[in-house]
Amino acid sequence: MSYALRSYEYWLTVYRRVWRGTVASSVLNPVLYLAAMGVGLGSIVQKNQLGIPYLDYVAPGLLAAVGMQVASIESSFPVRGAIRWNRQYYAMLATPLRVGDLVTGHLMYVSTRVFVAVSLYLAAVTAFGAVHSPFALFCVPVCVLVGLAFAAPISGLSAWAEEEVFNPLFRFAVTPMFLFSGTFFPVERIPVPLRWLAYVTPLWHGVDLCRHLTLGTPTPLNTVGHLAYLLAWVVAGVWIARVAYRKRLVT
Repeated sequence: MSYALRSYEYWLTVYRRVWRGTVASSVLNPVLYLAAMGVGLGSIVQKNQLGIPYLDYVAPGLLAAVGMQVASIESSFPVRGAIRWNRQYYAMLATPLRVGDLVTGHLMYVSTRVFVAVSLYLAAVTAFGAVHSPFALFCVPVCVLVGLAFAAPISGLSAWAEEEVFNPLFRFAVTPMFLFSGTFFPVERIPVPLRWLAYVTPLWHGVDLCRHLTLGTPTPLNTVGHLAYLLAWVVAGVWIARVAYRKRLVT
């Protein structure tokens, strides 16, 4: 673990130099979405169709989506750059650090990025009046888990892929999940095949759990089910990342 902290320290040092450029994507854009969709559109959406004000419905969905978006960005181009363009990973492997340390250190950094972004956004959601329970504080670790559920497998993909994969990844996977995983409307409104596709995405589980937490309506069975599913994605993703890193960097 001490060696993984060295990798983690490297990513923090890099981020300290570029953090200003991420403010818009990590904080400002979601807040604008919240104002436009939650307040603007929410003023004309009938409350009785959802049972709650639209702002209360969309805010926790955007909260989980922030975790997905930050983690997806931080585990795509930076990983590819550390392997192919700037080759920092090769420099790290020339030290006592091993492949597992690289994966763990980077995922620790992603967790930190998601934690900070989601915490700031939760403060904004609270200021908008969309938080109705102290359970909302648990949205932060839930969103970190959502972020890791995306960051781990995407890190593996970034290490494994020979060709450009990020445009298709964001265009045909990340963006559709953002739109159709219950963030803006119930997935029950879409056709059944697409509905079940939404159910298997990590984002839907994060959105649904965050919504219950901000409204103060979580149940033990629902919470454990969502957390177990997200954790399964993290474990599988870490294994994929380790295999892909080792194949690319060692063998």
